[in-house]
This record gives sequence, C-alpha cells and structure tokens, in this order.
Amino acid sequence: MGPVNIGVVGLGTVGAGTVQVLQKNGVEISRRAGREIRVTHAAVRNLESRRACSLEDIELTVDAMSLVHNQDIDVVLELMGGCEHAYDIVISALRQKKHVVTANKALIATKGNEIFDEASKQGLVVAFEAAVAGGIPIIKAIRESFSGNKIENVEGILNGTCNYILSEISDRGCDYDEVLAVAQDLGYAETDPYFDVEGIDAAHKLTILASIAYGTHLNFESIHVEGISNITHADISYARELGYRVKHLGIARRQNDALDLRVHPCLLASDQILANVCGVMNAVKVNGDAVGETLFYGAGAGAGPTASAVVADLVDVVRTLTSDPFNRVPHLAFQPSELSSFAVTPIEDTVTAQYLRLTVVDKPGVLGDVTKILGDEGVSIRAISQKERHMDASAVPVVIVTHQVREGSLNRAIAEIESLAISVAPIVRIRLEE
Repeated sequence: MGPVNIGVVGLGTVGAGTVQVLQKNGVEISRRAGREIRVTHAAVRNLESRRACSLEDIELTVDAMSLVHNQDIDVVLELMGGCEHAYDIVISALRQKKHVVTANKALIATKGNEIFDEASKQGLVVAFEAAVAGGIPIIKAIRESFSGNKIENVEGILNGTCNYILSEISDRGCDYDEVLAVAQDLGYAETDPYFDVEGIDAAHKLTILASIAYGTHLNFESIHVEGISNITHADISYARELGYRVKHLGIARRQNDALDLRVHPCLLASDQILANVCGVMNAVKVNGDAVGETLFYGAGAGAGPTASAVVADLVDVVRTLTSDPFNRVPHLAFQPSELSSFAVTPIEDTVTAQYLRLTVVDKPGVLGDVTKILGDEGVSIRAISQKERHMDASAVPVVIVTHQVREGSLNRAIAEIESLAISVAPIVRIRLEE
C-alpha cells in the first residue's frame, strides 16, 4: 500500500519533537505500522522561525485550514494547543474525512464529547494518548489492558510543574515564589503558570482518565480543583515531622453510584509510592478489582516523551485505516451508546482526614476556643501542635491533624474559627490520602 501523508498543525516543542522522531525512527515506525508514514505539510504561525527538526520535503503554511482541506493529507496532527481554534481545526479535519491525533488535554477535556460524536459519525479515529502524562501509556492501559476490570480508583501526580515545585520546597527549604522563579528559568513552568500551579492542567487530565475508567461523558466542570500556591515550606516541614509528604494529586474513585473526582494537594505517608515521586516526573496508580494495584511512572512532559505518545497514536491510526470503523477501540473505552452519567460527589460530602495550619494570637485559652469549635462540628483531632512563635510576632502557628471528617462539617468549623479575633490569617488545609 502507498504511504500515509501527515499534516502537522503546530511545530513548537511537541510538533518539532514528533517530526524529529518520525524522521529518526522512520524505518522502524513504518515496519510497525505496515505503511510508510511521511510528514508532507505543516502549519505554523511564523514561516521564519527556527525549528528543532528538519524541514526537508515538508511544505510550510500559515493557513492551518488549507492544510486540513488538502486532499493529499490522510491524517492531521493537532499539536498547536489552545481550545477554540484547535477545536475548529479538529472538527474541520473530521468533516474532511481525516483521522486526527492530538496532544491537547484541554481540548479533549472540554470539547471531547462533541469531537468524539463527530468522529463516530464520520467513522474516524481521534487519538489522544499524549494528552495525559506525556510518554506514560496510561490511556491505552486503562482503555485496553484493563478492559476486564472494574476500576476502583485512579490517582496520581499529573502535573510535573507542581511536583517539581513541591519537591524543591521540601529539599531546598525555600518558599513557593522562589522555587516558581527557578522553575520558570529552567523551563519547567510557563511565564504564566496559572493552569499548572492552580490545578487546571491536572484537572483536564483527570477528566479524561475518569471518563475512560468509568465509562462516563467528559465533565470537566464537575471536578473540585485546588492548586499549590498557598503551600509554604512551613507546611511541608510540619508535614514531614508528622511522617507525611505533600503532593498534588488527581483522584478519581467510584463510590457506589457516584464518583469522587478532585484535584488538590494531599498529605501522603512518607513510605507510600506516590510520596516518593519527585521532580518533574509523573506517576499514576490504578486499582482494578482483577489486576489489583498497578503503577505507571515516567516523564509527563517534554518533546521526547510527548512525541513518543503522539507517534504511538499515529501508528495505531495507520493500522486502522483499512479496518472496520465499527469494530475499533472506542474513544472513551466504552461503546458510545453505553456511556453513563454517574453523579459526582459534591466536595462537601467527601470524607478525609485533614491537616490544618492556623495562625492565631499567642495567649491563654486560644486552643480551647479552637478545639471547642471543632468538637461542636464533630471534628475529632488526631494530633495538635503549637509551633514556636516567629521573632517579633504576636501570633503563632498551630498545626492540627484531624481524623476522618465530612468536608462540609470542617468547612463550617474553619469559617467560624477564621471569624474569631484570635485568628490572624486564613487557615491552610491539606487533605490526607491514606
């Protein structure tokens, strides 16, 4: 059979990395796919920019839609990022009867339902392994390898920027702002790091994993999301004294007829596997009723790892070009007609143990006031410790670790404590995952 012609939209870090891999390993990739794979066209913002790949035999254009409508192109790789324009590109490609490969987690998490509906109508494939955890094949594992399992829970470190910052705060004894600046200098954090450090990026990825694990429609808006920008070195140090490490996790759990979906910082016992994943690495733990607990670990970003996942998707697409479109692996693991709509447990109804750091006036009776409020809301205290007062400060930090408690009850207690004159700063909370 003849070669498969590829059009790439976006030749940034991931796009150029993908072209590089296809050029370097082209013979091996074609042997696996069964057909030669050639990048013939690419759409870019600026024709004059330097590229980290060879442009030999690749026709460049600034008009992405002209690439999509080019009848010589068989598969479109959407590697430009963003949502609105990327959505237009993908939908147009599908309507032009072209398969699509994307690494765009925000696009899939927020527009995936519409995209997969269109792909199904056209009998086409949209592949998106690279959208979650870079080079870790977590989507293929859940969607295909664990088909015989009822997935109990999926949880993991889904954002390398957050993991790097928390690791560095712990190891170097610096606070958040200083470590963020270093991460930006090293290229681990964007100039505007909001999507990473406030948990949005991880929530996009969790949306996709939860949908595949539980056979639900994509529902990004249902996920409770918190970031790491209020975590200080003091919190990480206090947690270490208690035998815990602080990690930013995405958590998806089945709870009877509802799903618990949340992204936030967590305290993990220091001997847990995820607690020992450091730097920019990602790790995802999947628990199936038949297979038991499994762990997937590796680089969650970067040109090479992400390009590896994009090319793997491309090989799968090329293999399916001649297959029956009604007998392919479904986009979200379950047949489209069998997707369900689980309720998502409100964050107020979740039950976890929690770490609290209060900053209160240093005078007699304060702890009594605090513990009474907690007790009135049914919050049981596992450990409490008053830390040393900072020099020239009239307030002291108090660290409390609770037993398991309903979130809504603790929210009411926190609001009441913060309303007291003795409380001089917002309470910092980190949930425990045990």
